[in-house]
Amino acid sequence: MSEEILVPALGESITEATVAKWLKGKGDEVAADEPIVELETDKVNVEVPSPISGVLSEINSNNGAVVEVGTVLGTITESTKKIKKDKPKKK
Repeated sequence: MSEEILVPALGESITEATVAKWLKGKGDEVAADEPIVELETDKVNVEVPSPISGVLSEINSNNGAVVEVGTVLGTITESTKKIKKDKPKKK
């Protein structure tokens, strides 16, 4: 399952923002609600959190890009990876 990272509503009269900095890179694991990208406007700076735990699988807007409210910034894909536990070796 995948979840899109959207530019949130930024205020009453603010319709766009600039992608200031990605805090995570493509392929990085993220936790739900962990900040993953910073947006800047002339009135506010905001960190956008991950909607779910998983892997940042896609980045649609690079640093410096101007994005409108509702724009898809990227995608988080739920991790299907299971932690392998070492089994005792048989002798």
